[in-house]
Amino acid sequence: MGDEFKYEYFSSIMQKKIEWLWYPYIPYGKLTLLQGDPGEGKSTFILNVAALLTRGLPMPDGFPVPLPQTVIYQCAEDNVADTVKPRLIAANADCEKIAYIIDDSGRLTLEDDRIEDAIIHTRARLFIIDPLQAFLSQDSDMQSAGRMRGVLGRLSLIASEHNCAIVLIGHMNKGIGGNSLYRSLGSIDIAAIARSVLMIKRDSSDAHTRYMVPIKSSLAPEGGAIAFTLGGINGFQWVGPSGMDPSEIDELHARKNGKSSDVTACLLEMLDNRDMLSTDVLSEMAQLGVSRRTVFSVKKDIGVEAYRKDNAWYWRLPPPHTSKIKHISHVSMIQRNGGDDDEG
Repeated sequence: MGDEFKYEYFSSIMQKKIEWLWYPYIPYGKLTLLQGDPGEGKSTFILNVAALLTRGLPMPDGFPVPLPQTVIYQCAEDNVADTVKPRLIAANADCEKIAYIIDDSGRLTLEDDRIEDAIIHTRARLFIIDPLQAFLSQDSDMQSAGRMRGVLGRLSLIASEHNCAIVLIGHMNKGIGGNSLYRSLGSIDIAAIARSVLMIKRDSSDAHTRYMVPIKSSLAPEGGAIAFTLGGINGFQWVGPSGMDPSEIDELHARKNGKSSDVTACLLEMLDNRDMLSTDVLSEMAQLGVSRRTVFSVKKDIGVEAYRKDNAWYWRLPPPHTSKIKHISHVSMIQRNGGDDDEG
């Protein structure tokens, strides 16, 4: 006989509604991932959210906070006395309602029982881990899907058991522009297990303006972008809901260092030592979140040649001695003859 197992029918389950710290961005009882490039203001953003929560003040779009709540902010990169406390005061936080775990008895990790103990003792409704990478144990591999699912699965159970929102601050890798989920540092399962993934991005035309943009929302329709300013004479200021389409966040990344520079580097690398089927190029780019239109635009810019062989289209880099202008003209001629539009 096999091992005994337990089961029950869904008819016996009592439904309950999702509670929200900030609808539709940060749910209570779940994991939220807040990510962005270094220096874009992730920590400052979440501390200002925490400050509103400690005062029982509405979120920047008017979402109500019925009562002041307790927050735990665990930071590994900034000193609590000379950096974190001044930021909290600048944000008008109630410091009587923001705690942190003293880790002099051993480095705190995501698997540490002190996380749950702190939530229980303080009755915190928000626990912030900043950054995620600093709180991994020595045997944790961020690229290991199974390992990260185990660690974050346990953290998710703690969030659910105590109806506490847990926000993980994550750095991003230097991958190419496209779907921002694939730029999360570490296994894609980190973003997969989070019920909400938010991204902080700088406006490409205004160095002081940032946007918080939802790039994954499993529990509600995606909300709009929330704008804020950082730096300048006024420091941090909420701007509020922005008319920017959330899908534009990847275009902001693509434009940051010049037109499609990351895509260009990737395409050059792919074609460096071999010709490739255009369908394979487009497929690999699509897996990285790069649109077909962007690939063809970059292809034209760098003069990639297309040729037909055995009823299939191949791409190759131009010979080193041929000028870029000639190659662009050549590609344009192919397009006028209908060849390029029929590829892939």
